[in-house]
Amino acid sequence: MAQENNSNSNDPKKILTVPVLILVFGVFLSATLIVNCMIPAIKDLSEAKSGYSDALKDYSEKEQQLKTLKEADAAMTTAATSTEGIDKELFKPLESGVDSESIIAAEFNEILALMTSNQIKTRSVKYDYAPKDDNFYKSGSDKFSVCKLDMEMIANYTNFKNFMKELYKHDHYLDIAKVEIIPYKKNKNILLINFQLKLYAQRT
Repeated sequence: MAQENNSNSNDPKKILTVPVLILVFGVFLSATLIVNCMIPAIKDLSEAKSGYSDALKDYSEKEQQLKTLKEADAAMTTAATSTEGIDKELFKPLESGVDSESIIAAEFNEILALMTSNQIKTRSVKYDYAPKDDNFYKSGSDKFSVCKLDMEMIANYTNFKNFMKELYKHDHYLDIAKVEIIPYKKNKNILLINFQLKLYAQRT
């Protein structure tokens, strides 16, 4: 009987069972700890990658916006220099004794025709028939009609460039007081334009 017990205690399978179980448990515990440590790191890496992609996209949009603004500015500069020396006359209404609004309306129709031919869309137009900061108005409102137009327009780059060229070549004297160009966020080829234009007419 004693010999049988001694034989069981020397059984290699039983001798190796406990260490193997300890080893497996140790490996499992180590793997669990490693995974738990890696999850936050993987999450941080994913967030960093996402942040990098957003930053890269924002940089690309800013670069395209700068390119569009530079092209628009170059187009306006070219148009201005290419039309130097062209004589301008003040707009004169066909009828005498008409009021300022009627005079300017006739002049504005010419500008509207240019906008229509170049597919410029107008979001809003504000009129100021007595711009006190204008020298023509200061020097003789009884002789001249002056109107400052604040317009919000929508156009693509090519159409706006052509519009500006034609506006500089316009027969009658006018003043492009301000141009602000903002590319549309969802489509950088579309320009949102704040445009201030002063129209002048000589009373008859």
